[in-house]
Parts: sequence; C-alpha cells; structure tokens
Amino acid sequence: MSPEALSELISQIAHSLVAAGKAGVLTDDLIPDVTKLTVMRPKDRAHGDWASNAAMQLAKKAGMKPRDLAELFAAELTAADGIKSVEVAGPGFINITLDSASAAAVVDKVLAEGVNYGRNTHLSGKTLNLEFVSANPTGPIHIGGTRWAATGDSMARVLEANGAKVVREYYFNDHGEQINRFAKSLVAAWARAFDLGDKGYQTETPFDGYKGAYIDEIARRVEAEAKADGVDLTALSHEDQGLNADGEPVGESDSELREEFRKRAVPMMFDEIRKSMKDFRVHFDVWFHENSLYTDGEVDKAIAALRERGDIYEKDGATWFESTKHGDDKDRVIIKSNGEFAYFAADIAYYWNKRHREHDPADVAIYMLGADHHGYIGRMMAMCAAFGDKPGENMQILIGQLVNVMKDGKAVRMSKRAGNVVTIDDLVDAVGVDAARYSLARTDYNTPVDIDLNLLASHTNDNPVYYVQYAHARSCNVDRNAAAAGVTTDGADLSLLDTEADGEVLAALAQWPATLSLAGDQRAPHKVARYLEDLAATYHKWYNVERVVPMELTEPEERTDDAAALEALRIAKAPEPARAAARLKLNDAVQAVIACGLDLLGVTAPDKM
Repeated sequence: MSPEALSELISQIAHSLVAAGKAGVLTDDLIPDVTKLTVMRPKDRAHGDWASNAAMQLAKKAGMKPRDLAELFAAELTAADGIKSVEVAGPGFINITLDSASAAAVVDKVLAEGVNYGRNTHLSGKTLNLEFVSANPTGPIHIGGTRWAATGDSMARVLEANGAKVVREYYFNDHGEQINRFAKSLVAAWARAFDLGDKGYQTETPFDGYKGAYIDEIARRVEAEAKADGVDLTALSHEDQGLNADGEPVGESDSELREEFRKRAVPMMFDEIRKSMKDFRVHFDVWFHENSLYTDGEVDKAIAALRERGDIYEKDGATWFESTKHGDDKDRVIIKSNGEFAYFAADIAYYWNKRHREHDPADVAIYMLGADHHGYIGRMMAMCAAFGDKPGENMQILIGQLVNVMKDGKAVRMSKRAGNVVTIDDLVDAVGVDAARYSLARTDYNTPVDIDLNLLASHTNDNPVYYVQYAHARSCNVDRNAAAAGVTTDGADLSLLDTEADGEVLAALAQWPATLSLAGDQRAPHKVARYLEDLAATYHKWYNVERVVPMELTEPEERTDDAAALEALRIAKAPEPARAAARLKLNDAVQAVIACGLDLLGVTAPDKM
C-alpha cells in the first residue's frame, strides 16, 4: 500500500466518522485535502512501516483529544485489507504495520503499469503555458539560461506526468535597444576584420555592446551571406539617419548597415539557440517573437483592454498603467512622451496574448525568470489582476538563483567563445548533457548552486548523476546475471520479500507516486532527483546484502581448487528459487522507476557503465 493510498484511506475514515456522528464538528468542509494529511516512514522501523499524525491534525476540528481520535482511526485501520497491525503512540501518532504480501504488492503494480506508475491526472483540465530560458538573441545561452533549460524542461515533463497540458514556450526578445547594441557590436567587429577603420567606420565595440569570439564569427558570417546574395556591405550607409531629443538613434533603422546586420545576424543567433536547445534535449512548442506583438497590433489591443477597464491614464504627455490600484508600488509608463512604447508594454501584451490565443490559450501562465527580475513581480501581478485574473493562480512567476561553475576549487569565468561567461555549450563540452541537466535540475531553483566540473566528470559515488545511473546499470546487470544463471520471475512469492533491506526498497518504491504528485504541485522537479538519489542509495544497500543469484565466493574458507566443492558452496549460497524470483521482480521494479524518473529529468538510463 502506497503512502497516498494510506492518506486516502485515513481521509475516508474521517468521512465515515462524520457520517457516524462520532467526530462532533468534523464536517466534510473541515476535512483537509488528502495531500495535506501526513503519512511518513518512521525513523525507527520498530514503530511500523508507516506513521501518521492525522489525528493530531484533525483533533481540534473534531473537538476531540488527539489520542482519542487516533484510537478511532486505529480501530478502522485494523480492519482494512493489507494491514497487519495498528498502534497508537504518544499523544496520538498512528503506527501502521503492513503484512508482507501487501507491502510487496507495489512491485506488481510497478511492473504492471511500467512508465505510468505514479502518473496521475490531478492537474488535467487546464492548459499551463510554461515560458523558460527566453535568452536574448544577442549571444550564446549562458549558464543561468542553461539552468532554466534543465529545470524548465524537467518541470514540463513532471507537470505532464501529473495530467497537465503544457505548452513549452520560448520568448525571443527581438525588439528594442539590446538588438541595436548587438547590431552596433557586429558592425564594429566587421569593420575591424576588414580594416575599415581608416574609411570612417567605427571599429571599437560600444561600451555597452557585446564582446566575445562569437561576435567576430557572426560578423564574418553576415559578410559571407551578404556577399553570396550579391549585397556589398560597404555600399550601405553606415551613418546614423538621425537622433531623437535624447541623442539616441531614431527607431531601429538608425543606419542601413546596422539594419542589414540586424536583419541577417538575429536569425543566425535564433538558429544557434534552437540548436543548443535541441542538443540539450529541450523541446519548445512555441517560439514567440516579441517583435510580433508590435507588428500584429497585440500591444495596442492589450492597452485598449486595460483602458476599457479604467486602468489607463495620461500624464505629462505619457500613457500610464495605474498599477498601484492592484498592489504595485508605483504606476508604470507604457507609452513614453516621445511616443515610443516602454518595455513593460510588451509584457502586458504578451500576457494578454497568452490568455486569449485561438489555440491553447493559457489557463495558467508560468514565467521562469532570472534572479535579476525579482523587481518585476509586483508590476506583473498588478497587470494580471487588472485583467481580472488571479495573481498566483493565472499568473505564476518563478525566480531562479545564480549558478557558479567551479573547477579545481576555483570559479570558472571565461568562455572560449563568449568572453566572460560560461555558456550551455561550454558546460556540455565539459561534462556531457546528462551530467549538465541532472546537476542543474537537482537543486531547488530558489537557491544558488555550485557546479563542480571535476565532480561531474568523475565516476564515483560522490557524483549524483553517476550514482543514480549506476543503480540503473547495476539492475540491468542483475538481469543479465539472472538470465545466465537461469533465474526467472516465474513462481515469485512476493511475501518472501521480508528482510529489512527488502522492506526499505519496497517503501522507497511506494513513495514514488506521492513524490511525483508533490513535485508537480510545488513546481519542484528537484524533488524527483532527490527521490532518485534516495532510491539509488536504498537499492545499492539492498544489492550488497541480498542476492538474486549466488554471489562470488571470496571468503578464505571458500577458496578451493575442487570444482565440485566450489559448485556445492555456490548452490548452498543461492537463494531459494521463489525468493530469487521475488528479488528479481523487486530489482526490475527499481529499474523501471529509476528509468522513469531519469526520463522526467531528460537524463538517459544506461544499461551498462
């Protein structure tokens, strides 16, 4: 019996107590959700297989003493199938011991359901738009975006395993000043490469521009592409076509040359980003271009919707969103006095677009943003409320923390290609996709994380991804050895899985459905990784003390040159056939759950290492 099944059983008992009039004021509306009832493995197995403090959770609402309510629960639980005994301890803890056959039933359930074991439908009926990475198309994806790629894709897989329809979305910031700076940086790199400084071209990278070898690469690629198309870049005007009152280039076409670089280079970066994501095993359903919000009139539509709701006003020649009405700390400009849109205008339009699309409109829009975006939460939630939606429900914002890459005890700062940052390709080149994805997804995104390149490249138990993958490979080796020894699952008697080590593995397998459900509800894919590490640890311990096939004879008294005597010793050490078959099934159940969990993290499950 799994933890969630026990929780459901306890909840059903609470309802039956209400119906019988035994629990006073414990009415249906006061009984907590099943997921709120605590069922856990006791630290001391002498206290049973499972323990619950449900009686203490519900006693006050029931108008009863916790221990008295626990006794009522215990009486009901004792009569339930699969439960060997129930005792009440302390102020009202319920300790539950399962019979062996019931405890081992999880093995048959895992093997029968395969990849579907633990999956559920409790998030079905809603479309979740999950936007993650969304790096500017001005350079390779840095390590922070790489963390979002690993975490976001894993989160999408976990949400789908809980029944949700997930739309994975990448938002290309291809409108605005960062693209202008990108184009200026490329023009300067191109001018340097072709020694055009003495012809009036700017060869110095702007102080706020982009640097790194990739800028030189893209500049040369633009030159080659333009030449192939019959375009002479030197024939294009490289002079600014005018400045506004603030001394900034007018619009995005401040020179013909920059516009040509912008037009050709931005798609090149898009292609690089798409390739990096594909190579990192990350799939996106939608690649959304910020610029389309302006060209398709989405910005105007969203502002008009807010104006109709009474949340737009004019002041000092500018157009403002009255976000303080909805909890923000100050109102926000959305159209500047010079007629240009402020960046927040695109944020408003983008959310409006997500919620009102013809195909797959979002019931929940989940934004995964970097640590430097914490200040955006107030205005974004105000905008959500202004549209009549529920902040925290229709809009959810997840803020990730920084990643530090370490090698030989020192921080890694330099990239061969991007200058002063570590990119997704740098990390993959150093440790591979599996280790990169796992290491970034296994830590709560709310906390900073250190990535130790030496550790991730090692084949030791200290390397978490190796430790989990090795458990899967080891289970596959058990299958191969069993086949060679003629051991099959025929005639397996799961009640023979009665040792302490057997029980620990069974308990770990039973916790998978609850873990998967919690990971989905809490948007916490790292819980899957930590579960896998616990399961792997339990399995490795079990492997060292229990046997499916005879272990190699290595003790001094076992050393003999007599082949017949040696074979007799091996047979004596072999587990009885029914027990061996049961343990083989247990081994295969572990293998199935580890493979499923690794797949949810986008990590392979090797059969040999």
